[in-house]
Amino acid sequence: MIHQLSIDEFLNQSKEHLTLDVRSEGEYQYGHILHATNLSLFNNEERKIVGTAYKQQGRNEAILIGLDLVGKKMADFIRFVQPLVKENKVFVHCWRGGMRSGSMAWLLNLFGYEVFVLNGGYKAYRHHVLNVISTKFSYIIIGGKTGSGKTSVLHELKKNDEQVIDLEGLANHKGSAFGALGQAPQPSTEHFENLLAEELKSFDNRKRVWLEDESRSVGKVFLDLNFWNNLTQAPVLVIDLPLPLRVKKLVGDYGIFSPDDLKKSFEQIVRRLGTEQYKNALVALEQKDFETAASIALYYYDRAYEKGIAMKETKEVKRMAFENDDYGAIAKSLINDAIAKP
Repeated sequence: MIHQLSIDEFLNQSKEHLTLDVRSEGEYQYGHILHATNLSLFNNEERKIVGTAYKQQGRNEAILIGLDLVGKKMADFIRFVQPLVKENKVFVHCWRGGMRSGSMAWLLNLFGYEVFVLNGGYKAYRHHVLNVISTKFSYIIIGGKTGSGKTSVLHELKKNDEQVIDLEGLANHKGSAFGALGQAPQPSTEHFENLLAEELKSFDNRKRVWLEDESRSVGKVFLDLNFWNNLTQAPVLVIDLPLPLRVKKLVGDYGIFSPDDLKKSFEQIVRRLGTEQYKNALVALEQKDFETAASIALYYYDRAYEKGIAMKETKEVKRMAFENDDYGAIAKSLINDAIAKP
């Protein structure tokens, strides 16, 4: 039997079962339901062939070409599915819940499986994602100049059972010219939103959610406008740490990378640093004087951060000074401050 499910029904029922995304591998890689497995009815090249035939020769000719392409793969589809199925149930979707998911559902049902198809396909899931990330939560933003250990504080907050979103972790980027160093390739903005929505869905919207202060872009990933607007209204707690501690933090985080990699990152901010400071940074890197190089980088980033703080839309900006980098103690101070608010 083949069933049509709404997006909420599909997500609730499919998590413990095999969920097949039958779009091409390119579509899947760009963005997908997190627990879905890709089993392309047409691969990237085949999809182009069928699409071109549809535009130039019409629907029926495209179907015939599609049948030629899929026919020889049907047995392989079933062999792929067999060891993965639980309770004889398979969940399937394509882009809009049309011919690709319908064809795969027919084949699976013919073999005896109970099949559940997502009504509206991945497009319906994307509407669901955008609705989730537009939801207003009680956000609290952790601010602070570069090297203040904001991400480390987020991790400590999580240890204290606080609800935390690590935007840089989801984006695989630390948000600066040096942010891609040591990171996996970034997801598309679309898939970043999918990841973000899954995090938010696990939260209690009656409780606060902590995030690090970010610009609207994290590397090549852009924050959804509705989500971003919600963040701009949130209170900001700014961690103020002494400069030597921040330099120490940067050296610990980035001193593990080669001078050549660090030079490439400095190249991205040469106009903002100025030629003389840029040259000084390169000399420091050649001498493996990472403290000096970090101090030069902070010369730019500190000015940029102060400018950003001054332009915040929210009026709730509180600076909290700390004399050491005990991130666990800093996290507890932030929690106590949040609790003390009326």
